[in-house]
Amino acid sequence: MTSPLGRLGRQSVRFFSISAARREIIDVASLSNRIVPHYQQTKTSSLLSLHWPSPPRNILLMPKLHAPQVTISAIEFAKHIHSNYPNLNLVFESHIADEVHEKLPFPIYTTNPSDAPAQFAKKIDLVTTMGGDGTILRAASLFSTHNSVPPILSFSMGTLGFLGEWKFEEHRRAFRECYMSGCSVTMEDLVAPHTKASVTGHQSDEQLNHALPGAWDEVRGNGKCMGLNRTSKILLRNRLRVGIYDSEGRNINNHIVPTSMSEPTLGHHDPDDPDQHPRLISGSGTPYLHAINEVSIDRGAHPHLAIIDIFVNGHFLTEAVADGILISTPTGSTAYSLSAGGSIVHPLVKSLLITPISPRSLSFRPLVLPLHTKVVLKLSKRNRGRELPVSIDGKRRLGVTIGMEVRVEGEKLEKTPDGWRGGVPCVIRAASRSDGDSEAFGKDDDSWVGGLNGLLKFNFPFGADAQ
Repeated sequence: MTSPLGRLGRQSVRFFSISAARREIIDVASLSNRIVPHYQQTKTSSLLSLHWPSPPRNILLMPKLHAPQVTISAIEFAKHIHSNYPNLNLVFESHIADEVHEKLPFPIYTTNPSDAPAQFAKKIDLVTTMGGDGTILRAASLFSTHNSVPPILSFSMGTLGFLGEWKFEEHRRAFRECYMSGCSVTMEDLVAPHTKASVTGHQSDEQLNHALPGAWDEVRGNGKCMGLNRTSKILLRNRLRVGIYDSEGRNINNHIVPTSMSEPTLGHHDPDDPDQHPRLISGSGTPYLHAINEVSIDRGAHPHLAIIDIFVNGHFLTEAVADGILISTPTGSTAYSLSAGGSIVHPLVKSLLITPISPRSLSFRPLVLPLHTKVVLKLSKRNRGRELPVSIDGKRRLGVTIGMEVRVEGEKLEKTPDGWRGGVPCVIRAASRSDGDSEAFGKDDDSWVGGLNGLLKFNFPFGADAQ
């Protein structure tokens, strides 16, 4: 059945109920363009610090799909944000918006699935996910054609929470810390004009550029801002840049299709959008795609092993005879690659991994290569003429045949005058401050180690029962 948004086209306002005021879905195109945060390096942390130049306004809420309890929590979270941050606009994917808008007594925003990648990249300041690692992958896939991704604040509410930083019970604190990151005065003082003037007189021009005191004065409730020295921490997770080419060397990424109806289409390349990757093969309408986890090519339903030629920086490496090949990021090293026997790599290590899936030869072992290594996968002529599936983060799929190439390299993280470009910025939990420990907020609370211990059972006594 066609959704209400699809039936009504691209009108600015869509009314769904006349019995309850303000229960409406509005096109996200009517929102102001996104606010791009600053990510600053510090001497005391290997992570970046989050600084909003002005308060974020457009928040994308992404609950786990087909999980009624998570949807209920998302509605609770949306009501909390609307009550305490009245200037924020709440955005949902279209199928979620159709499900929740009758339960929210205020307007929400969405767009058609085909327009979602382009519109969300232009409008969304902050993404909040509520689910497992798959929900975070779904969020990252919305920006797979773009170099700049909004910060992602994740709540672990799924079956696997290796990438999730927060429990939902902490959503009030977690969102406040992320939202206020870059504001340098207490919220009680923000409403006092004389205090605003005083603060303005003591801040440097650079600090004022990152934190305009009056900009946060609509926030309700008690508490304090994070402050310039207590900002939220950001982990920029590297992505892979992927291009699929036909036998004549033409980029055919525009033929890649979503793996489920809940995934948005890639839309069309906008030549006027500087955020979309500019380096295209002549005649192609789709830029390189990005993967936060991995690219895989496998034998699919065929009974015979896949035969794949692997090239590294233009040099032939090996003819792999296996169930398939994985090219993974450090983030993806704890996903499919780990199950296939690959190494576990810390997300701050700039690298990519080549992991064979059940290779015929035991001499083919997993490899860890520098991030900017160029890897090319080609179907060998001995591959019996079969079409093999290529999957990008499990969200996009395309069949490749003999003569086609899958080109993969690590995405560059660049600090430009407009801020950092590249990677997926994930909001990391700050270290808890104990009494008398004034430096605790400068320490990294490495949740990656906690994930190894808690989820992968590192340091778990041999023979002990699982908790």
